Amino acid sequence: MKWKDYPQNIKVRLITSFFNRAVASAVMPFMALFFAQEMSKIWAGSFLMITVFIGFFVNMIGGYISDRFPRKKVLVTTSSLSALMFLLMSISLIPTDRWIGLFALAYVLFIVTSSLGRPAMHAIIIDSTTPENRKAIYAIDYWMVNLSMAIGAALGGLLYLNHQIELFAVLTFTASCLPIAYHIWLKDERVQSLKQQHHNVVIDLLQNYKVAFQDRPFVKVVIGSMFIFSAEFSLNSYIGVRLAESFEAFTIGGFEVAGVRMLSLMNIQNMLLVVCLTFMVNKFTDRFAKQHVLLTGLLLYSIGYITITSANSWYLLILFNFIGTIGELVYSPVRNAEMANMIPEDKRGSYSAFSNVSFSGADLLARSTIIIGAFLIPTMMSVYIGVLLMIGTVLVYTGLFVRKAEKEQLIDPEVIS
Repeated sequence: MKWKDYPQNIKVRLITSFFNRAVASAVMPFMALFFAQEMSKIWAGSFLMITVFIGFFVNMIGGYISDRFPRKKVLVTTSSLSALMFLLMSISLIPTDRWIGLFALAYVLFIVTSSLGRPAMHAIIIDSTTPENRKAIYAIDYWMVNLSMAIGAALGGLLYLNHQIELFAVLTFTASCLPIAYHIWLKDERVQSLKQQHHNVVIDLLQNYKVAFQDRPFVKVVIGSMFIFSAEFSLNSYIGVRLAESFEAFTIGGFEVAGVRMLSLMNIQNMLLVVCLTFMVNKFTDRFAKQHVLLTGLLLYSIGYITITSANSWYLLILFNFIGTIGELVYSPVRNAEMANMIPEDKRGSYSAFSNVSFSGADLLARSTIIIGAFLIPTMMSVYIGVLLMIGTVLVYTGLFVRKAEKEQLIDPEVIS
């Protein structure tokens, strides 16, 4: 599928999401450092944990709103408010005695506005695609996500320490362009919107998500994805801590690679593989059945992350990080496309918001591995990650394909006869 063949909304969504993620990736990794330096480590940790919970609940509200109201209007409004929050954060950094209270308030409000608009962004890609072209479009979306995050992280790394005001000024300008792009080029093409069933909005919202919670195949995919993602997320939690403590440094041409640098090399390797191989892998897997592609990808992914959880040799870490990343490139587009096919047309925003439980839960599981790893040796942690991945694979596969196969058998006349 060529770029000129993509629907206009997909082009707008991919381009704006690229800049939106680059903006977020340039500042979000440094928020803990910023607040720890300006306030204290305890204050920073407590504050950021609170914002995680705020973002989660607001995201659920955003899913309901994106189903009730025009997605274009939701995106224009929320992205305009997000740009305003970046402006306030920039202004708070100008005085010599920084206005940390204003910065913290603007940051919380940015989390709120961006979380409200995120489900609408996810739902638009489902609105504007068909089951036939979703896999290809999710592949390019996956590629652009990784590229934008890499560019954002590089931009933040270059400017954060000595040019914070300039960094936030660039982010404010970029964020201000997004609502203009939505207003000019985005089309709201939904055929069906969610109707309010109850006079009480809170009851209506809860009832709306009750439908998603009762969709057992979809819930299985969400929970299974949570277990699967936790392995990758543990790279920057348990695996990072273990490498920092026990990895034996080696030297290449006078350049010493210790645990933290080894982790950085693995992250760079992951990003380069995604950017260079996404379309090649996607084209190769198109010739095979989706079920086989999903299982093969998850098998490779599991082998990779189970091994790097306990491996301590640089060549094993590089080799199995390569295998794990290839597995992710194989299974991810299939999982995303098939999961999108499960979502009812009038609840795409709500289902998309609910699916974010996978990422929030995986983040919590990954952070818990640091605590569990204090009591288990690395090889046992590999077993633990392996169990999570096995459970996740079973849940995702049965959620996506078993119910579908049963339905096809029921409607197939030859099977019935």
